Amino acid sequence: MPNLLAHTSCLGIAMSERDAYTQDHANRVEVLSHQLGIKCGLSSHELKLLSCAAKLHDVGKIGIPDQILFKPGKFETHEWEVMKTHSELGQRICESIAHEQAGKVALIVRHHHENFDGCGYPDRLSGENIPICSRIIAVVDSYDAMRTTRPYHVAHTYQQTMEALENDNGKKIDPTVYKYFRSIISSVEAMGSRG
Repeated sequence: MPNLLAHTSCLGIAMSERDAYTQDHANRVEVLSHQLGIKCGLSSHELKLLSCAAKLHDVGKIGIPDQILFKPGKFETHEWEVMKTHSELGQRICESIAHEQAGKVALIVRHHHENFDGCGYPDRLSGENIPICSRIIAVVDSYDAMRTTRPYHVAHTYQQTMEALENDNGKKIDPTVYKYFRSIISSVEAMGSRG
């Protein structure tokens, strides 16, 4: 599926111009999601879809207003509702990619904020109704977001991050995917491969 990845390079550039942090985050999420996908037993085709969706999971933030996207403090309720639309915006952007697999990538992007317990967004899917690639991205996305400094928080330590993920296990994140994530993350941290 090299053509699909080639078709997405312009979106990566657009993301970088809009928000360098989001693009750097997406690159780290892509690398770690691919490693986790291998551990979860994904096929080579699924791994290609996963890598592409992981790279583009936040592309919808291109459409989020600056005063919300770069806000240094906690979101007001109405701001959070706007921010949550980035997964649907991302789906629409990915669907516009001129490739036969674009729709599959778009659905993974749409569902990367669904929670295993059904309390996520935008569709409140639960359990295995959430695409496996979306469940993988959800764990890695949460991990990387906590491990890096963002406008609204300083980076968490590795221990703090793992404690938070443990608390989300079975609620926000898939327990099976998390089990595989735990099996690889300490070595990834030790190698400094997070980016």
